[in-house]
Amino acid sequence: MAVLGQGLVLMLAGMAIVYVFLTVLIVVTKSTMGFIGKFDSILPDTAPKKAPAKKSASGNEDENIALAIAVALG
Repeated sequence: MAVLGQGLVLMLAGMAIVYVFLTVLIVVTKSTMGFIGKFDSILPDTAPKKAPAKKSASGNEDENIALAIAVALG
C-alpha cells in the first residue's frame, strides 16, 4: 500500500510541475507579445511580393507531362 501512496504523490507532483511550467510559459509568451507590440511600427506590415514564376523553356507544363508519359510508355 505504501508503494501506491508513493505513486500517487509522484503523479501529483509531476502534474503540478507541468501545470506550473505551462502557466509560466503562457505568462512569458503574453508579456513578450506586449513587448514586441511596442516595436510594431518599425516592422513592415506586408510581406514582400514574390517574383512571378518563370515559364518553362519548352512550352506548357501540360505538354511536358504528356511528353514524359509518351516517352515512358513508348
